[in-house]
Amino acid sequence: MAGMAIGPIRRSFAPWNDPSAKAFIEFRNVTRSFGDFTAVDNLSLKIYEREFFALLGPSGCGKTTLMRMLAGFDAPTSGEVLLDGQNLAGIPPYKRPTNMMFQSYALFPHMTVWDNIAFGLKQDGMPKADIAKRVEEMLHLVKLETFAKRKPHQLSGGQRQRVALARSLAKKPKVLLLDEPLGALDKKLREETQFELIDLQQRLGMTFLIVTHDQEEAMTVADRIAVMNHGKIVQVATPAEIYEQPNSRYVADFIGEINVLEGRVSASPSGGARLECVAAGATVETRQQVDAKPGDQAWFAIRPEKVRISRDAPADPSVNAVPGEVWDIGYLGDVSIYHVRLASGATMKATITNTTRLVERPISWEDKVWMTWSVDGGIVLTK
Repeated sequence: MAGMAIGPIRRSFAPWNDPSAKAFIEFRNVTRSFGDFTAVDNLSLKIYEREFFALLGPSGCGKTTLMRMLAGFDAPTSGEVLLDGQNLAGIPPYKRPTNMMFQSYALFPHMTVWDNIAFGLKQDGMPKADIAKRVEEMLHLVKLETFAKRKPHQLSGGQRQRVALARSLAKKPKVLLLDEPLGALDKKLREETQFELIDLQQRLGMTFLIVTHDQEEAMTVADRIAVMNHGKIVQVATPAEIYEQPNSRYVADFIGEINVLEGRVSASPSGGARLECVAAGATVETRQQVDAKPGDQAWFAIRPEKVRISRDAPADPSVNAVPGEVWDIGYLGDVSIYHVRLASGATMKATITNTTRLVERPISWEDKVWMTWSVDGGIVLTK
């Protein structure tokens, strides 16, 4: 896609770190109940202008309900939803400066691409000349100029997705709401479209809010992610912080592959945290300062790519090293994932990058191996 690289923009964009920055979208103590079921539970959240924000979580966690309340399709049982300082209570969806792109795309099958994009503009009574100009702008934006006269059934899934996106953007909303927008696309097209969405959002200077259960999608597109569970926000942070510094076992386990070793905190000569993981047969030493006292239960979480695997025992096998047997190997082309069975019966994973052609495995099934990691390779979690 032509234009200026967006790296410098995204790298310096962090209004959430500015105490004086004003939230563009704000949920204040919002609760939404359906009978005895609480979909959103006393939730507060701030989203900033021009931010690409992701709501991430499993089905039923409340993320879509939260988005629907912002769009006006649902109303809070209690609490307030504000947009650009205005309380949205009582304002119908068609009068809100938001537009929503649904997972199903909801295109009109009997209308052409051109008419689908123009539909909302006609409903608003925009002059014909202005409608034509805006539709042409949108077609150019999503690169569908040559498909204007086609109907939805004559398009591929990716093209229908672009039409839905163009229709959502045509009214120039202040906020674009994306509800699982790429779920119907195949993996390769979904990955390509994710980067197109990022570029589009930056060029338009708009605020995007995306709902997804796809962790990789959220990690790719978002400036920040809110991980949700049972109607509450568990953690809000940048993708890197969510991945490298999860605040709980739930977040650590929800985002990507991870090894979690249960242990007890013990005194550490380094001033960091030491965990005695008896079940795994490992003593874990970290530089991390932990709010726990000796004897407290804690968990050590480490990503598979941070674990080294070798047939040779380390020079000091007493710390951050555990022996095991290769139980299974998953070959994914760019990486291989080794599942190693420990003496306790637990399994740890190590991911090795395949930097050379895999003709003969240096480590294979049933090999006795050692798994090791550095003192800053993982994180100690106390909840």
